[in-house]
Amino acid sequence: MWHHRAVRRIPIGLTDTQHALLGREAARRHVSVGALVREAVDATFPDELEARRAARNRSHPVLGAFDSGRSDISARHDELLGEGPW
Repeated sequence: MWHHRAVRRIPIGLTDTQHALLGREAARRHVSVGALVREAVDATFPDELEARRAARNRSHPVLGAFDSGRSDISARHDELLGEGPW
């Protein structure tokens, strides 16, 4: 399942039938057509999906483990990220 990854938009060509199938399935599941396409790509490349899951799971223990000393990070995260060394 997709969780807050950067999304690159690409134009793709589908037949009318493919487009209709995706639209109906997306409506049935209450998800976007893009979510269905991402799911299909993940199913096609399962090793990559597992690598992303493993990386995400390795990061969980450190989430919230550090204190920046700032209380405004969530409101100003884009601005504050610009202050970093990256």
